Amino acid sequence: MIIMKFGGTSVGTTDSIAQVAEIVAQKVAEQGQTNRPGVVVVTSAMSSVTNSLIDSALAAANGDEGPYRESRSQLLVKHQVVAGQLIDDGVERANVGRLIDSRLQEYERLCRSIAVLGELTHRGLDVVSGLGERMSAPLLAAVLRAKGLHAEFVDAGELIITDSEFGNATPIMEQTVSRCLNRLMPMVQSGVVPVITGFVGATETGVPTTLGRGGSDYSAAIIGAALDVDEIQIWTDVDGVLTADPRIVKNARTLPELTYDEVAELAYYGAKVLHPKTVTPAVEKKIPVVVLNTFNPSHPGTRIVDALERPSTEGTVKAITAIRNMRLITVAGRGMMGVPGIAARTFGTVARQRANVLMISQSSSEQSICFVVPDNEAVGVVSALNQEFEQELGRGYIEKIDSQQDIVIVAVVGSGMKGTPGIAARVFNALGAHEINVIAIAQGASEANISLVVLTGDADNAIRAIHDAFELGE
Repeated sequence: MIIMKFGGTSVGTTDSIAQVAEIVAQKVAEQGQTNRPGVVVVTSAMSSVTNSLIDSALAAANGDEGPYRESRSQLLVKHQVVAGQLIDDGVERANVGRLIDSRLQEYERLCRSIAVLGELTHRGLDVVSGLGERMSAPLLAAVLRAKGLHAEFVDAGELIITDSEFGNATPIMEQTVSRCLNRLMPMVQSGVVPVITGFVGATETGVPTTLGRGGSDYSAAIIGAALDVDEIQIWTDVDGVLTADPRIVKNARTLPELTYDEVAELAYYGAKVLHPKTVTPAVEKKIPVVVLNTFNPSHPGTRIVDALERPSTEGTVKAITAIRNMRLITVAGRGMMGVPGIAARTFGTVARQRANVLMISQSSSEQSICFVVPDNEAVGVVSALNQEFEQELGRGYIEKIDSQQDIVIVAVVGSGMKGTPGIAARVFNALGAHEINVIAIAQGASEANISLVVLTGDADNAIRAIHDAFELGE
């Protein structure tokens, strides 16, 4: 049994949805020859739909009702064109059209209410942003039926039960597993292909939630783990996970295999192929995740497995990635030496600001702590730290709390680096040879990642230099 997730570009146009139908039909036939047949499909919204829904709702909150009316018309046409070209049966086509029109009427009513209130709450935003998947999934199910498959639309709100953290909900796995098994297994066992909305879930009381942007990957992993599938397939528009961004490194190549740890590091530090949370449910069940290309389905893609299932690749750097629009915040002063609690107070303050810390570095003399946060969170963090350490700053124990703009974290990833001498030396020799200054460094105890802070203007050259130094394009 496999679960197949298709991203927004994979279901972005009539031609791409037709391609998805071909791929699913082929996988259903292949799975029929296995000891454990079954295919489950998870789909994102059609490309650009979620952005259109959100932007129009935000405009409504600011009193502008034109965009949501225009968006409704455009989205109705966008989905009807697919139905008109790929669904021959008139009754089926009409049923899908009515369902999509019903979803868009719901959207229009919601935006009208938002305009009256002058506010878009996180709860309301989750309802709005999940409507794209609630249109694409029934449409894709109908296209698969037109292809001759037994397919049925299922709303993930019936399956994935979450907490009430709107915008970034966490699944309650015990209830989710029970719902998935009860709802989906009878369908799969009877030869039906469930076509499920990605990205969305619901609270125990049925209030719609979302799993965070890009959360359709996460949806597939959650449902795959609940069903204990044999493989989770993430279908996208690239041939798998690459050694670097091909827009920066021309000879970047597809990696045939990665470990869960490696892909988690890459996702966290900016690689766009997978949602950062995706591997979490798969790790617990040790389910392989395969990243494949909808537009090049014969390519083997990248297989992501548990480290114990992969032969040792000692001393190997696997990939380079970068996360941009960051700011380096430094808390420094000679009076910090040997004073307990400075770090705790620093990061307690950051936590109260709900800021995301992506990297931490501290001098061994304890005279400074520096850490990296997203640029748009830095001003609030610095202000809060100045308030927290007002007395220490006044007495000179802490000499400065400042932030440096225009920086990028470059992450060098590979679980094979652990315990291998010389990896860091090769990284810094490559950067030195290109006269690239390293502002800060961090390496976790797992040694699966060396993180470097460099200036924005040096980032691309740094990525290329490290990529060449380890001959990752070979």
